[in-house]
Amino acid sequence: MLLDMTAISKAFGANRVLNDVGFALDRGEIVALLGANGAGKSTLMKIMTGLYHKDAGTIAIDGVPVEMDSPATAMRHGIRLVPQELSVLPELSVAENIFLGTLPAAGRGPLARVRRDELNRRAAEILSELGIDSMDVRSKLGRYSVSEQRLVEIARALAGDARLLVMDEPTASLSAPECRRLFDIMRRLKARGVSIIFISHFLDEVFEICDRIVVLRDGQNAGAFPTAGTSHDAVLGAMLGRQLTDLYPPPAANPGALRLVAQHLSAPPRIRDISFSVRAGEIHGIFGLVGSGLEDLGKVLFGAAHRAGGTLTLDGADFAPANSSAAVASGVGFVSGERKSEGIVPEMTLRDNITFPFLGRHQSGPLMSVESQKAFARQWIESLGIRTAGTEQKIGGLSGGNQQKVCIGRWLVEDIKVLILEEPTRGVDLGARKDIYSHLRALSDRGLAVILISADPEEVGGIADSSTVVIGGRSVAGFDHPIDAQTLMQIATRDVAA
Repeated sequence: MLLDMTAISKAFGANRVLNDVGFALDRGEIVALLGANGAGKSTLMKIMTGLYHKDAGTIAIDGVPVEMDSPATAMRHGIRLVPQELSVLPELSVAENIFLGTLPAAGRGPLARVRRDELNRRAAEILSELGIDSMDVRSKLGRYSVSEQRLVEIARALAGDARLLVMDEPTASLSAPECRRLFDIMRRLKARGVSIIFISHFLDEVFEICDRIVVLRDGQNAGAFPTAGTSHDAVLGAMLGRQLTDLYPPPAANPGALRLVAQHLSAPPRIRDISFSVRAGEIHGIFGLVGSGLEDLGKVLFGAAHRAGGTLTLDGADFAPANSSAAVASGVGFVSGERKSEGIVPEMTLRDNITFPFLGRHQSGPLMSVESQKAFARQWIESLGIRTAGTEQKIGGLSGGNQQKVCIGRWLVEDIKVLILEEPTRGVDLGARKDIYSHLRALSDRGLAVILISADPEEVGGIADSSTVVIGGRSVAGFDHPIDAQTLMQIATRDVAA
């Protein structure tokens, strides 16, 4: 047994996050660690990687008890984390990113010099072991796609003689072909004896690539399953404590007048010619595969990125926000798909994060009214079902689903007319997804126009009242009624040259 965690418990103040949890992993095994947001997955992994100290329990590596008192200790035992959010330096070369912190050097101290030939040779060898021959190790990493940058993160872990990789939502921003490539690499690693802990909310992927599934619920073990012979429903039941039905709410009953209209938007290099419209009281889905141009569209609509051409109208009047502040003043809100880097400030409180866009509403004379902020935060904590110790908890300590609810809640003031959402449920479990979809429908039923930008066809097909499909930065199809996921995928994957 490579790893054996027994009776692990952890509490933050009065909040018990883990209670008597066990988790084991053999050599050359891929095990999924699943659970709803807030189930304790991240805390357990942080204990294993030395970021948190356990309150009770034991950790053994190769049968020998180990005090995982720091990340350095975990790394000495061959444990590496590939985080959900990319942690690369785009301006450095591929090779420099792989050996970040351990660059081969000649000499010591300030006069030391990087041995470039050795650096590039060793980097190329590691990529070759992973079956990757399409990357020039001397080129800046920023020129490559997100999926290729993700592979470099894996190569970095292997450069440190990894025996155990923790992959946290590694496929969240990958296309189907890129996922297949990643799974091929995972199988290569397994064959070499590397063990992998795979954290994902995509059950189809879990059943394809994993040997076993371990489920946590409310900080406790809720089930362990071999993937062979186990059903999706059994795993979902363990994750949620109930069977999940009716993930998506009914469609809009009676959308109103046109609220926002986009015609021939362009913002090179990714956005070339996109047109769509959304009505008051409607959820409009904009669907495309990863790399289709969706990555920039939300920021262009919100005035946070330059628009080179095309027109926007809001309630029939020209809408050309010079910046995001102008968009907010016009009644437009935006929830970024990059929650960690653009959506929250982890070290600040939930109260601060949820009141960011409208701090002026919470002023009392020249001073900020903390009580007004708390009242607003409490309103949406209750309404959105945000699981938290209170308004003063640091948002970085919340689960991904609860962080996303905060990002949505900050825009729920009476004069917001349009809410733009990028990948609103990326990295969010099914229970939290159902909550978010229900709240979005309730908001649209009250007259809010919602623009949902997503690379998930099931999501767009399930929640959108109307939709637009984007290929190569161009809108290629539009529907003024709900459309199923299969049709969306058939359109998005067709040969553009045909």
